[in-house]
Amino acid sequence: AQGSLLFIVVALVCALVPVFSIDEGEVKTLWDTCLVKITPMCAVNIIAVVLRNETLSDLCCSDLVKEGKLCHDTLIKYIADRPSLIAHETEYLKKRDEVWNHYENDFQNTN
Repeated sequence: AQGSLLFIVVALVCALVPVFSIDEGEVKTLWDTCLVKITPMCAVNIIAVVLRNETLSDLCCSDLVKEGKLCHDTLIKYIADRPSLIAHETEYLKKRDEVWNHYENDFQNTN
């Protein structure tokens, strides 16, 4: 089940970021430590919020906070380092931090 879920996350991320070279070791580390805390759809939703200014669903806000800042930072940094996105890396990393701060505050205020 974990393998098929990993495939779904990787496939969805590849669809979101067309030129996305994936190192198997890096993906395994992200999976083992971070992506197990969130649903595949929320992983894609979080990435879309950072890269495309989409809106994060309430459910994914909770998943984002459960994921933890280190995992969030690592995932977005990994994606922002891709050759097709590196030109906007600074912008994506700033947005990553804004997203984390906004949704962490929202989550704490509702719980």
